[in-house]
Amino acid sequence: MDIPVIDNENFKNIDFHKTPLNKGEYENCSFVNCDFSTLNLASYVFSECDFTDCNLSNIQVNNTSFKDISFSNCKMIGIDFSVCNPFLLELNFSNCQLDYSSFYNLKLKGSSFINSSLLEVDYTETNLENSDFSGSNLRGALFENTSLKGVDFRNSNDYSINLEVNTVKNAIFSRNQIEGLLEKYQIILE
Repeated sequence: MDIPVIDNENFKNIDFHKTPLNKGEYENCSFVNCDFSTLNLASYVFSECDFTDCNLSNIQVNNTSFKDISFSNCKMIGIDFSVCNPFLLELNFSNCQLDYSSFYNLKLKGSSFINSSLLEVDYTETNLENSDFSGSNLRGALFENTSLKGVDFRNSNDYSINLEVNTVKNAIFSRNQIEGLLEKYQIILE
């Protein structure tokens, strides 16, 4: 069965609960102010798409492909990205709410998580080399056996990173946020 290819389409102000999004391969598409919340998007393919001001909370993404995707000002609570298709996976987030999501064991080199809420996000065993977390809130985010080489944490806050179980070579931190690296040692900074 051939999967339809939808190319260069703009989707605006659509509640996909009322108007279903057809299963297919979406290339160079734009989604603005759309509601995907709780939808099952298993095995959909999104390539070079932009999502702006969308609600994608609790979507199911089993074997979903996200190739060169940008999310801006999106609500994306509770998404388990660890089950999506890892082939050519490329995700970038700006001003998004990704609380309680999981990126467990994914390769996300060079990804952006700019000015986003990342409360209790699971980055266990994730390769985040050269990614950017500038300005993001990482309270309760889990980093364990995570590659953070060259990651930019400047102006991010509330992170707690155990230097003994993560690779942090050449990662960049703001001086005034260093307590997140020392929390394990129960050191008091004044």
